Amino acid sequence: MKYKLVKTAEEIKNYIGSHALLAIDIETSPKHEYRRDEKASLDSNKSEITDISLSVEYGTGIYVPLRHRNYDNADFNEVFSFIKEEILLNENKTVVIHNAAFESSFFYALGVIMRCNVYDTMAAAQLTLKTNTEFRNLSDSGLKKLVPELLKVELPTFESVTEGAFFDELNPDNYETVRYACADSDYALRLYHLFNDWFDKNLPKHRFLVENIESPVAVYVGLMKHNGMLVDRNLLSQKQDQATAMLRQLKEDLSLLTGNINIGSNATTQEFKNFLYGRLGLPVLKTTGKNKEAADDEAFILLSSYCKQHEPEYVPLFDIIKDYRKWGKIKSTYIDSYFKHLNSATGRIHPDLFPLGTETGRFASRNPNLQNCHRKDNDPIGVRNFFISPKGKILMSLDFSQIELRVGAFYCRDKAMMETYKSGGDIHAKTTSVIYKIPFEEAVDKNAPHYKERRTIAKACNFGVFFGLFAKGLLRSLKFKAGLNKTLEECEEIIKNLKAGYPQLETWQRKIKVTAKFNEYTETYLGRRRYLPNILSSNWNKKSFSERQALNTPIQGTAADILKLAIARILRGLPERPWLRPLLQIHDELMFELPEEKLNEAVEFVKKCMEAQPFEDFDIPLVAEAAVGTRFGSLKEMEG
Repeated sequence: MKYKLVKTAEEIKNYIGSHALLAIDIETSPKHEYRRDEKASLDSNKSEITDISLSVEYGTGIYVPLRHRNYDNADFNEVFSFIKEEILLNENKTVVIHNAAFESSFFYALGVIMRCNVYDTMAAAQLTLKTNTEFRNLSDSGLKKLVPELLKVELPTFESVTEGAFFDELNPDNYETVRYACADSDYALRLYHLFNDWFDKNLPKHRFLVENIESPVAVYVGLMKHNGMLVDRNLLSQKQDQATAMLRQLKEDLSLLTGNINIGSNATTQEFKNFLYGRLGLPVLKTTGKNKEAADDEAFILLSSYCKQHEPEYVPLFDIIKDYRKWGKIKSTYIDSYFKHLNSATGRIHPDLFPLGTETGRFASRNPNLQNCHRKDNDPIGVRNFFISPKGKILMSLDFSQIELRVGAFYCRDKAMMETYKSGGDIHAKTTSVIYKIPFEEAVDKNAPHYKERRTIAKACNFGVFFGLFAKGLLRSLKFKAGLNKTLEECEEIIKNLKAGYPQLETWQRKIKVTAKFNEYTETYLGRRRYLPNILSSNWNKKSFSERQALNTPIQGTAADILKLAIARILRGLPERPWLRPLLQIHDELMFELPEEKLNEAVEFVKKCMEAQPFEDFDIPLVAEAAVGTRFGSLKEMEG
C-alpha cells in the first residue's frame, strides 16, 4: 500500500491533483475535560478531529495529523482551510465517506456544511443485498465487516492499533497509525466502485437513491445529531416527581383491591394474571401468540368492557390499571430515558437517527427513541413540552399535511380523492360523505348530528384503507384507539361504501397485489425495493401480512422519499443560512432552531423546499404547515 504522512496543504494539493473523486475519513479524540467519558470520541460536542486521511486511487492514501498530543502536527488552520475550500465546499468534487453523518457532525462543529457531492458507502451498503431477498442492515454495514466480506482483506481494529489509548496519543510518524487511518479512506473508495458496479448491474434505481437521497440525508443527520434538542430540566424533574408519586399512589390503590398481589412495573406479572383469571374468575378475552393469557392494553380494554356489562364492581380496578400502565410508560419511556441521555456538555438530547432504520425508508431513532414522541395533536401528558428553545431563539416546525393520503391519491388515481386535494378540500369530510352517503355540506358541518363520531370513523378509514384494511381491523381500530363500539356488519358496510365511493382504490390495490406476487417484491415510486418472500406462502397469515406490506410500502416509502428529497433541498440552502439549525426529524415533521427575526425567511425557505414537486409525475399538491414557539409542545400554527 502506498500510504504516507503529509503535513502541508501543498502536499495534499499535489496528491489530489485533478481527481474529482476522492474518499475522506477522520479520527477523533475527546477534549481534555471528557477523557473519562466512555463514548466521548463519538460526540462532536465533546471531541475534536485528530486527523484526516484522503484517498484518490486504489491502494494509496495520505494521512494528515492535526491534533496529536506531544507530537508534531500539520498547521491546523492552513490544512483545514485548504480541505474546506478545495474539497468540502467544492461542488465539483465527489467525496466518498463511510458513515457521512459522523464526519458531517464534526465538520459542522467547525462551522462547515459540506457542499461537495457526498457518497455515503454505509448507506450504499444498506441498499445492497446480503441474500437473494434481504438487504444489509446497519449492523452488516460497518467498514470493518464489509471489507473482509466483500474485498477479502482483514483491516486492523481500532483496539489493536490504539491498545487502550486515545488516537491523539498515538505517534503520527508510526506506520501502523498511518496505515490504520489511510486504510479507512482507501477501502471506502474501493467500496464506492464495488457498490456502484453492483447497483448498475442489479438495482440502478438504488444507486440513484444513494447519490441523490440517502447521502445528502446522512449529511443532514450529522447536523441534527450535533445540534440536538434542548431540554427543560426543571420541568422534566417536576414530571419525574409527579410520575413517581402517581405510581406510588396507584400501586397502593391496586394493593388494596388485590390484596398485595405483585403487579410488577406494568401490571403484567403471572401472579396478577392469576388473580384476574383465577381468583376473580374473569374470562380470557385475548391470548398471546403462545396461547397464554394476554395482559396488554387491548386485553385490559376488553376486560373493562366486559366488567361494565357483567361485573361492574371490578370496573374501578381496570380504571386504576389503565392509569398505572400509562404513568409507568411515561416515567420509563420518556422521563427516565430522557434524563439518561441528557448530554452533560450541552444540556441537550442528541438522539441517534437512522434514515434507513425501517424497510420502507422511514427514519428510526434510539438513545432515546424520539420517533415515538407523541404527535402534536395527541400529546395529553405534554412530552413535547420537555423540549425548549434557548434564550433569544425560537423553535420552528414544518409538518407535511396528510402526506401519506396524498401519496395514496396519487397512486390510485381516484378522481374524487385527487380533486379533493387539488381544490384544497377536506379529505376527511369527503370520506365521511362517501361512507354515510350524505352531502358534503353536511359532512363538513361541525353542528351536524353525529359529526364527531362520523369524522373519527372517516379518519380511521383514510389512514387504514390504503393498506388493505379489513372490517375486523376497522372494528378493532375503532374500539381500541377511538373507544367506538361498532358491529362487524357495520364495519363491513362502511368499507363497502368507501370502496364504492372511491372506485379506483380497489382497482389499484388489486393491481399492486398481482404485481407484487409476480415480482415477489414491491417498490416505492423512485424504486426503493422491499422483497416479499412470503407473498406466495400457503400460510394465510404470512401471505396476508405480505400483501399488506405490498400496499403499505409504496405509500409509506414514497412519502419517506418525498420527505428526504425535501431534506436534500434544505441542505443545499443551509450554507447561506448558518443561523438555521436543524434539530430533529419526527413523523412527517422537521424541527429547527433560529433567531426570531429570521422566522419569515426561514418559513418561506423550508416551505418551498418541502412543497416543491418531488418528481415529474407527482401531480398532487403538497402542503407543509408551519408552527412556531419557544416550547415544542405549545407551538402556534402560522397562517398561510
